[in-house]
Amino acid sequence: MAGAEYSDKVMKKFFIAGSAACVILLAACGGNGARLTKSGLDPARFDTVAGEKHIALYTLTNADGMEVCITNFGGRVVSIMAKDKNKDSFRDVVLGYDNIAQYMDTVNNASDFGAAIGRYANRINHGQLVIGGEKVQLPVNNFGHCLHGGPSGWQYQVYDVDEEATNDSTLTLVMHSPDGDNGFPGNIDATVVYTLTADNTLDITFRATTDKETVINMTNHSYFNLSGNPAVAGTNMVLYVNADNYTPTDSTYMTTGEVRSVRGNQFDFRSAKALYTCIADTTGMNGQQIKYAGGFDHNWCLNTYKDGEGDDTKVAASLYSPDSGIFMQVYTNEPGLQVYTGNFLDGGHIGKHGIAYPQHASVCLETQKYPDAPNKPDWTQATLRPGETYYSHVAYHFSVR
Repeated sequence: MAGAEYSDKVMKKFFIAGSAACVILLAACGGNGARLTKSGLDPARFDTVAGEKHIALYTLTNADGMEVCITNFGGRVVSIMAKDKNKDSFRDVVLGYDNIAQYMDTVNNASDFGAAIGRYANRINHGQLVIGGEKVQLPVNNFGHCLHGGPSGWQYQVYDVDEEATNDSTLTLVMHSPDGDNGFPGNIDATVVYTLTADNTLDITFRATTDKETVINMTNHSYFNLSGNPAVAGTNMVLYVNADNYTPTDSTYMTTGEVRSVRGNQFDFRSAKALYTCIADTTGMNGQQIKYAGGFDHNWCLNTYKDGEGDDTKVAASLYSPDSGIFMQVYTNEPGLQVYTGNFLDGGHIGKHGIAYPQHASVCLETQKYPDAPNKPDWTQATLRPGETYYSHVAYHFSVR
């Protein structure tokens, strides 16, 4: 979805669990002696302190050679090295920065690249909602709406690291969000667990509890370019979405409340097809939706969610790059999937390795409750009450075709 790019010391870590030392691996060495990750990141460039909290780069690896780098600033996935069709080579398939300074510069480099979004992913209409019978006004930061939890959402805060629950394949991040954080009621304790599995899946689980009725809707906001070459548009990537319907928006990207069929129109990805075959078609009322967004920035209503329950054993979506052969499948228990095609990227974001990201350089596949669900009572709600545990799951499985 339209990220904040359009919105108003890293130390190597050693953790001891009992008598076993679990090491967050830094996978490669640079020629100057600096220890670099497989994706070419220098952990020292992520090593800093903000508000007395230490920010670092954490690297997960598996036996197949896959690598995922994450910073606890915003819980951001910084790089994913996935094996390509050459079998013995890897490509970095997500956009991001190669230093913490750019991530923290919300004036010149504001972005949601790779972030663990909270408290509420996507938009809330005019920042207004009713919780526990009381009207709540949230800060507005995107076309008069509250986007991704507001201007200081969790993507711009520092998660703590649960060292006892972290090892070479798992990173557990913790967020305590006080009552009134960005206007949201309730003290929230949330965890985000990233696990890189043996079968090349980046598995992410979100959990949260509250002491007061509130709303919560978390997601991962990685910008995928499976070709590994984000210097050019990724519209030749092939998308599949297991959804019969989507939720249209108005010109401010706010859902109207309508649920519309994808049958036979530009939003029909029930048969996989290259993005360019649809993203350039602005004809008809569904084409008008593409005009509004400059591409796709919409929520699909997943068929894997029925009768109030999501089936995260079934494929909700997939993405494929014919250039690299990298194939990614998405699994989730959530009812919605926001497909955002990097519409507001314009070459102004200079990312890893000095690459300027052009429009449509990537695709975000964000699992979620529908946008503005708290104001649409007929949709699956995002309410969390004391004594309940919020749980959201997404898995990105990588393979080669």
